[in-house]
Amino acid sequence: MADPLNEGPLATLLIDLVNVDEQEVDMQTSQLRYDIPFLVNRLLVITDWLRNQPGAGAALVAAAEVPRLVQAVVLRGGRPDLAGDTLERVDAPTLAIVGGNDPVVLELNCQAFARMKCVTALQVIPGASHLFEEVGALEEVAGLAGAWFTQELG
Repeated sequence: MADPLNEGPLATLLIDLVNVDEQEVDMQTSQLRYDIPFLVNRLLVITDWLRNQPGAGAALVAAAEVPRLVQAVVLRGGRPDLAGDTLERVDAPTLAIVGGNDPVVLELNCQAFARMKCVTALQVIPGASHLFEEVGALEEVAGLAGAWFTQELG
């Protein structure tokens, strides 16, 4: 998905928020994928690391914790509802891209966006599932994300 974004003025970074041992536990228990404080801590550590890297042109999530650093957010099939009360503190313009065949996540995004005070937009990719595995779906996600970042970051 990131290749089209990397061809323009943007850069992307793919990060696993859990290590290999943690992934094995999570596959059995699902305890880490919904542990928001744990995941936020990992994102903040990564964000801090990025700020100290030469040429790091982007910040990662944790928008409510470091609002001066995060200027725009794109969620791909994500669960913003899990941010709870933090949603109301997000200042960064936020785009959610959801698969049309993922009605539960679509509804959860709508509910979360209703609580947010920042600029929000929702794009639904018809026929796409939660993981966007259908032919062309990830490319469409990349195009939408690139357009959002270009629009919001100038």
